[in-house]
Amino acid sequence: GIGTAFGTQTCFQNRFGHEVGSDQFGGHLFLHMVDSARVQFCEFNFVGQAFRLGRYPIHFHMTGDVENKNTYIRGNSIHETFNRALTMHGIHNLLVEHNVAFNVMGLTFFLEDGIEEDNIVQYNLAVMTKKSSSLLNIDSIPSSFWMPNPNNIVRHNAVAGSTHFGYWFNSPTHPTGPSATRDICCKQRPLGEFWNNTVHSSG
Repeated sequence: GIGTAFGTQTCFQNRFGHEVGSDQFGGHLFLHMVDSARVQFCEFNFVGQAFRLGRYPIHFHMTGDVENKNTYIRGNSIHETFNRALTMHGIHNLLVEHNVAFNVMGLTFFLEDGIEEDNIVQYNLAVMTKKSSSLLNIDSIPSSFWMPNPNNIVRHNAVAGSTHFGYWFNSPTHPTGPSATRDICCKQRPLGEFWNNTVHSSG
């Protein structure tokens, strides 16, 4: 709702003169119900769609457990985006490594509902994560790595030159959105691993 962290933005704030929907409308890769996915050494440029939930440059959506399915996002360049960079929604045991995200609007590497566990996010670089006034309120004070569930492995990543936060653990009591369940308490999940991550020159 309006006034909450997860309220949806509905207008350009402080951006008078921009045309809605025309200058921030790029492609997106949507991965849903896939047996396995390997996205490697690709360039994603001018991607994502402002004001549109679910329209992210790379978006795993309710994919489930990909353990032993050789599924990864590796060595990609994601830059000049209009709506985040990589969204990991409802996925477990995904490998995300050696990716570079530059000049991204909103949360950059984003674990979504709080149900996501056992993912490995390592050796990634996020440069110039910028606030966005075109999605959720939380995107107006973004972090480069957003983690609502601590039970993931996050190591050897770097953040530089971002408007707000580098790494943000923000656990709801229970998973939210399409993954909503009262069977899991995100705040009581163990910390998988958080090691050798750096952030500098950020707000």
